[in-house]
Amino acid sequence: MKNQLLELISLIGAGCLREEDIERIAEEASQAYADPAGFLAANPDINYDDSFPIPLGEWIVVGSLPETVLFQADSYPELFQHIVDSFDKSIAFTLKPKQLAKTEPLTALNRIQVQMSALNKEAGGYVLLNFSQLLDDELQMVMVGQNDLPRVLELSEQVGIAAAPALEALRVAVHV
Repeated sequence: MKNQLLELISLIGAGCLREEDIERIAEEASQAYADPAGFLAANPDINYDDSFPIPLGEWIVVGSLPETVLFQADSYPELFQHIVDSFDKSIAFTLKPKQLAKTEPLTALNRIQVQMSALNKEAGGYVLLNFSQLLDDELQMVMVGQNDLPRVLELSEQVGIAAAPALEALRVAVHV
């Protein structure tokens, strides 16, 4: 499982996580998946108990991702502001967070996704993915290159972390 976690974290943390951080997160998470009780005993500072809706290994992955990789927010303007803040100031965004304030969720997410698709053309543009179970926020996403999307979804399924393209998931939810 460690190799799958390494690859998954590398793909979702591309350019935002150092190799040694990716290695550490994957190692800790694989230990936590393999022996949750042993991991908690060896790491008493970990704030986790059986009431959490996700396995300890997943908790380690989600909790270890910096805010430049895992975007958490209660609104789409807030989410987009976190995304903008994660980029170098040299990247020009045509969409502004305040333009999303009075739009329906589907419209707001579609506008964000259109903006993200226009970035990083070498990777096919970015795709926002709902990632893991929601914990404290209404929205929880990572961003991956379109070219990496099939592999990220495959790896997420293999390690048991929920992941789905956010715009597609919201379209399905709205039209049900």
